Amino acid sequence: MYFDLNEAIKIANQAVFAKFCRKLSDIEIIVLKGAWERYAYDQIAAKHQYATSYISQDVAPKLWDLLTDALGERVKKSNFKEALKRSWENKSTSPSYLATPESVTLTTAQENYNLKQELLNPELYIERYPLESLCYETLLQPGSLVRIKAPKFMGKTYLMERVLAKLAKRGYRTVNLSLEMADRKTHLTNLNKFLRWFCLNISRELHLSSQIDKYWDEEGMGAKVSCTTYLEEYLLADADTPFVLCLDHVDALFPYPEVYEDFFGLLRSWYEKARGRQNWKKLRLVIAHSTDVYIRLNINQSPFNIGLPIELPEFTKEQVQVFAKQYGLSGDSSLVDPLMKLVGGHPYLLQQAFSHLKSYPDITLEQLLAEATTDAGIYRHHLREYWLSLQQEPKLMSAFQTVITSSKPVRLETIPAYQLQSMGLVKLAANEVEPRCQLYRSYFGDVIGTQMSVNRL
Repeated sequence: MYFDLNEAIKIANQAVFAKFCRKLSDIEIIVLKGAWERYAYDQIAAKHQYATSYISQDVAPKLWDLLTDALGERVKKSNFKEALKRSWENKSTSPSYLATPESVTLTTAQENYNLKQELLNPELYIERYPLESLCYETLLQPGSLVRIKAPKFMGKTYLMERVLAKLAKRGYRTVNLSLEMADRKTHLTNLNKFLRWFCLNISRELHLSSQIDKYWDEEGMGAKVSCTTYLEEYLLADADTPFVLCLDHVDALFPYPEVYEDFFGLLRSWYEKARGRQNWKKLRLVIAHSTDVYIRLNINQSPFNIGLPIELPEFTKEQVQVFAKQYGLSGDSSLVDPLMKLVGGHPYLLQQAFSHLKSYPDITLEQLLAEATTDAGIYRHHLREYWLSLQQEPKLMSAFQTVITSSKPVRLETIPAYQLQSMGLVKLAANEVEPRCQLYRSYFGDVIGTQMSVNRL
């Protein structure tokens, strides 16, 4: 097999996932691809319409540090290809990848990789009863629609993947499309371009050739009718089996009224068509978003007031105890209570902690908790990504600073409150907000306080 860019991204993703239980972000992949093509940082920034300083001073250095930790050797722009290729060659040829666990002593990185692969195992998953079965049973019904709301990192992706996998076993055609993948400058400011992107990606996910030009008539029928025709006469007509279309991160459209007003109205019209048209009954819709709907929509054109609403809560203490036991940990109060005091029932943060404790049995819970709110702790990359995002949004940073520095819930303007909720940094308490967990209050209280002190100098 030839080592190319696709293999490099695959190896990088595997290494980062093995070490930190996450994959490369879209912007990190952009930098990796640009560096592979030997572009300078200013060229990468210009091509994708980012500030040069953002790429060269923030994203790129942190990417090389991330790969350094993940690969176990110093990585920088000048040598990342060789480092990834060595990891690729070792994975392909090393006997340790072929031997049984009893015959070799795995390295820490290999143990981490194997552990994270186990996360895909249904035995390492806490079923959201009865929410998961409700989603599944609803999507068996013709023309159904399910709305799932949960902040980032709360497990809605796992939930959707499990439900879609069950439906696929019944022979349903399934597509899971993240609207975050649409280019902001290209697709999200023009309805026609967005709908063509939308249809093209659904076709690709279904392994169908694109027939967009055959069905598209922007001047005559308009973009919405063209998109509807493409769906009805091509995608739905291609097979007799039901088609489940899951749209993730639909709130990525909220800042773009030139697109969302018509697109959300289109989703509502497709749902209405399924009531009386046989072909449309094959369509089942899932709409997933991270925050409450704060945009203005005509009540009769909104897809957010129909179908089955699902909101994912944090894990209960009983669920956390079961989760811990799945990792071979005790699950008693001496483990669960201190950890939940720091991160609550946050699925991703709990998973990180349990994975680390299992991978490093010499590390005690006390040591993990002592470092957790610092840049030396297990959450450092997760927290730094949030910090980077906040630095790019001064108004959001100011709003979050108000939340962090208050000892009780505070009232914010609607949009910043919902944006922070979408990120997963805060939770709503009636009309007020507070930090989602003590980890965020402690870490960001420290870094924001430090920045304020520096700014005064």
